[in-house]
Amino acid sequence: MQGVHFLLSLLVLGLASSFASAYDPSPLQDFCVAVKDSEIKSALFVNGKFCKDPKYVTANDFFFSGLDKPGNTSNRVGSNVTQLNVDKIPGLNTLGISLARIDYAPYGLNPPHTHPRGTEILVVVEGTVEVGFVTSNQQDGSNKLFTKILNKGDVFVFPIGLIHFQFNRGHTNAVAFAGLSSQNAGVITIANAVFDSDPRINPDVLTKAFQVDKNIIDYLQKQFWVDNNN
Repeated sequence: MQGVHFLLSLLVLGLASSFASAYDPSPLQDFCVAVKDSEIKSALFVNGKFCKDPKYVTANDFFFSGLDKPGNTSNRVGSNVTQLNVDKIPGLNTLGISLARIDYAPYGLNPPHTHPRGTEILVVVEGTVEVGFVTSNQQDGSNKLFTKILNKGDVFVFPIGLIHFQFNRGHTNAVAFAGLSSQNAGVITIANAVFDSDPRINPDVLTKAFQVDKNIIDYLQKQFWVDNNN
């Protein structure tokens, strides 16, 4: 357990560097604890969160308990992501970092997705996990895959905005922790975004894009709609 704590400490320290805050606005004060959306009686929107008056800030604004507890992986992909962003820890507002725990059932998958506002650094603390990311379109039209098998204590980086994934290669549970260079990095799960958007993307568009018969697109859209609305 001490080894896990050591790895997490390194992860957080790494994210505290100038690299980690490169994509979020730099703070202009010691802290800017986020005010809950329900406390704002206005139609005004800001790029981030409003700040709580410092005299009302407490230690609990910078605190979260329970990251030692496994997430529920009894779903179709066999994984669960516990995100600790600014919505969970208000004190992260303007600090440019966040954290996540990823639990994987045996052969569980964190499906291909992107974080539009943050680079991710992942450390495996239990199990064997296959990871990878795909580059943006290259001059020759290709998309290069960078992939690696990670074991306990191994670390891998996913550059900002690129499609990436994690897959538990073992028959036992796996656990990883991820740091992100944003207080709210966002996530776009590729398959869900394509096949379960609201409203739906015209099937003719997807049929031509994926070069398959329309009945395949209809089937996939139906499967994702059923999965996400049960």
